[in-house]
Amino acid sequence: MACQSVYAVMDEQALLGLNPNADAPYRQRALAYFEQLKESQDAWEVCADALAKGIYSDDHVKFFCFQVLEHQIKFRHAGLSAAQQQLIRETLMKWLQTQLMNAQPEKAFIRNKAAQVFALTFVMEYLTLWPKFFFDILNLVGLNPHGVDIYLRTLMAIDAEVVDRDIVHTPEETRRNTLIKDSMREQCIPSLVESWFQILTAYQQTHPELTCQCLEVVGAYVSWIDLNLIANDRFVNLLLSQMSMEDLREEACDCLFEIVNKGMDPVDKTKLVESLCQVLQTAGFFNIEQEEDVDFLAKFSRLVNGMGQSLVLSWSKLVKSGNVKEATETLHAVEAKVPLLLQLLVHEDDDISTNMVGFCYDYLHVLKQVSPPEEVGPDPSEAGTDSIRSLQLPQLTEQQKANIEAVMLTVMKKLTYDDEYNFENEGEDEAMFVEYRKQLKMLLDRLAQVSPELLLEAVRRVFTSTMQRWQTAPFMEVEVAIRLLYMLGEALPASHGAHFSGDSAKTSALQDMMRTLVSCGVSGYQHSSVSLEFFETVVRYDKFFIVEPQHIPNVLMAFLDQRGLRHSSPKVRSRVAYLFSRFIKTLHKHMTAFIEDILNRIQDLLELAPPENGFLALLTSDDQLFMFEAAGVLIVSGESPVERKQVLMRSLLAPLMDAFRLLLAKLLQESVEERQAALADCLSHAVGFASRTSKAFSNKQTVKQCGCTEVYRDCLHSFLPALSCPVQRGALRSAVRSFLHRMIICMEEEVLPFIPAASEHMLKDCEAKDLQEFIPLISQITAKFKRQVSPFLQQIFMPLVLAIFEVLGRPAEENDQTAALEKQMLRRSYFAFIQTVAGSGMNEVLANQGAENIERVLFTIIQGAVEFPDPIAQKTCFIILTRLVELWGGKDGMVGFPDFIYKHIVPACFLAPLKLTFDLSDAQTVLTLSECTLTLKMIHLKRESEFIQFLQHEYLPSLQVTPEISQELCQVLQQPDVKVLKNYIKVFFQRAKL
Repeated sequence: MACQSVYAVMDEQALLGLNPNADAPYRQRALAYFEQLKESQDAWEVCADALAKGIYSDDHVKFFCFQVLEHQIKFRHAGLSAAQQQLIRETLMKWLQTQLMNAQPEKAFIRNKAAQVFALTFVMEYLTLWPKFFFDILNLVGLNPHGVDIYLRTLMAIDAEVVDRDIVHTPEETRRNTLIKDSMREQCIPSLVESWFQILTAYQQTHPELTCQCLEVVGAYVSWIDLNLIANDRFVNLLLSQMSMEDLREEACDCLFEIVNKGMDPVDKTKLVESLCQVLQTAGFFNIEQEEDVDFLAKFSRLVNGMGQSLVLSWSKLVKSGNVKEATETLHAVEAKVPLLLQLLVHEDDDISTNMVGFCYDYLHVLKQVSPPEEVGPDPSEAGTDSIRSLQLPQLTEQQKANIEAVMLTVMKKLTYDDEYNFENEGEDEAMFVEYRKQLKMLLDRLAQVSPELLLEAVRRVFTSTMQRWQTAPFMEVEVAIRLLYMLGEALPASHGAHFSGDSAKTSALQDMMRTLVSCGVSGYQHSSVSLEFFETVVRYDKFFIVEPQHIPNVLMAFLDQRGLRHSSPKVRSRVAYLFSRFIKTLHKHMTAFIEDILNRIQDLLELAPPENGFLALLTSDDQLFMFEAAGVLIVSGESPVERKQVLMRSLLAPLMDAFRLLLAKLLQESVEERQAALADCLSHAVGFASRTSKAFSNKQTVKQCGCTEVYRDCLHSFLPALSCPVQRGALRSAVRSFLHRMIICMEEEVLPFIPAASEHMLKDCEAKDLQEFIPLISQITAKFKRQVSPFLQQIFMPLVLAIFEVLGRPAEENDQTAALEKQMLRRSYFAFIQTVAGSGMNEVLANQGAENIERVLFTIIQGAVEFPDPIAQKTCFIILTRLVELWGGKDGMVGFPDFIYKHIVPACFLAPLKLTFDLSDAQTVLTLSECTLTLKMIHLKRESEFIQFLQHEYLPSLQVTPEISQELCQVLQQPDVKVLKNYIKVFFQRAKL
């Protein structure tokens, strides 16, 4: 051993800290000791010695020693001397030898870590120092169970290091791994395969856990070794015999799955799968109904699915290559598996059924491709299938049609809820069933593409018979019948939901089913799943009511009574509130006669829930948003005279205003923070509800045309005082700000008198987030009203800018990521605001701020373009600079601005792209460079030859740019094609950074 001094023995005190229950000081000492051993040139050798001699019995110390060794091999192997590398090999083999003699194996976590260290050593040394790695291990362990266990774990660890495709490797590692696999194929794979066979044979009765480990190894390695070594009589017969052994059958199944999954020639793959199927069938594995072991069937179904998908893939390849004979034979092989597919797909265990969805989907895809094109609508995913069309079967055969029907019936059956589904408290099992239903829906959609007529007829049959006996049928049957009707909406696509025009066979069938749905009384079925499905389907096919509007009153009543919005289940009420708003939005033209009746019936659902504890409202505040939107649509879109609309809208909004005033007074007197938050929440809801009603207005039905200007003006008078409330500022400001955004859209210039006072309040005592959210409001006003708000903008411009500077200038903790991000977002908002002002044609807003203020703002834009590594903000800054050059850079521009161009803007255009943080491989940065180029182009446009002279004789020489390149750049700048200039500038900076 190279080291015999201070490290000859291990630090026993530090080792105490390895125990998970050790005190913090001991744990810290252990950590420090670990780092010390890792970093020292030879101190790790004491760990090697401890492992080789088995000095320690403590599991944590053994694991620790392997960790230290692992670090040396992984990160310092190349720096070790030949003697030290030899020491690692000897240590591992001595440790392995001691395992053979131990009565009890090491704990699993130590064996796994040891296998990792063996695997890392193999990866580092197999190609150079230790080509006999496997032979040395096999010679040592023989058939000793403890040794075989380490050998198999090592093989799996090697698979993880060398083969596993989920692990990202560098190109160098990938090359090394390829060399390792090539070398293994040449030198040792036949011996390894032989060892696997011996292990599988020797231990299948006595050590099932080792046999399972070995089967896992075979499954992992079969993807890249010669398949003939495994897919032969002796190996396959052994695997088949193990599929009959209770402890081994699941792993044997997985191993066969990996064999089937191996990539190979399509003809060979078909032969392999068919021979495997034959022996499985002969052995009785296809008799599913006699198999009671669900766990095994889950593995077996995965194997059958793999075989089926492999055959479909082979068929597809053979069709593309024009091999008609082999393709036809492979299709027959696929069809022969359909009875087994159906048996497993319909199995009561959903895991088994789920495993078959892939094969079923692929089989239907085959039928879609071999069925005549006119039978289904065009599918863009089938582009480029001419070769398939040329090999089409003349028609779907009777057997294929029977298969399609069988799949349909299976899907319909499996879509059904079972008795154990918990609708009120959905957990993991329920989530898994919902996911499973989505997969079944994919099959239904595929069935519709293969044969829409068959699907429509099958659904109609099930739906009609169920609706005739819905009063006595179990809820799951009623729910699935309505669900199938709902699913047809996506399975049989129609442009913009126009299911009730066009193909008469389809429309009459759907119309019949919808008529039955809304008139048979099933909406009163006493189960939440049926209630939900009823309303979902009514809204999915809302266009039906345009064709048959006589059904609207009945459906409206279902929405409004205990079947819908007043249902006993909160989940149903919540969903129905959303669906009700959608129903109203689509069909409001057909509801003129019912508007006031509906508004009366939902009046209690529009009340603001007080913040007192214990009050249980029927709807949550989120649900109420939909109700207010629906109420707004009914009022605005109705055919009532303007005066009536005005009265209705006031009766809708007045209670909110009254409640708001009372609650705000309460909030100002409240001292308990929890109560303050509850009150602020309630106030925010009131503003949100009023805001949501405004969504009903449009260009055809404006606030003014509906006579509602005054009531919204009153809302503003009621809500704006909340901005000066000293408590719960964030929530209140956010709500009022959102309302102002809506009013700017709806009320036009009527909102303008409210903006100055609101802005003044919102700029007081604000945080970065407040400003960041306030700026879009000002930008919206600027973009919408332009010159109308010029005086206001001139007045607010510097207060807003100074507020932003103040917040950006506040000190923050160095590692405070949240604060840094907030400042970055505020900076972006600030530049976006300047861009809006500069781009809105209101030159005077900036120009009238006084020379000192203008200069200050200009410098922040230069700083934003150059100093901060944020390409989004930088891009905005260059857009602003381009615009300012356009405004002020000409002969009659702002006094002193040309000087600013040469001193600051031109340098910014070169210094920003030269920064190390300016990454030209990043797409966003390339967009920034593009804007920077446009700034240079604009300067040339405004200053012409003067600019060229400045670049050639002053600025570019100062950057040590050669005269030739300077001249080249100036020539490109002067030609008209901007695209050429952009490409040139990109190359210019790429060269400059080399």
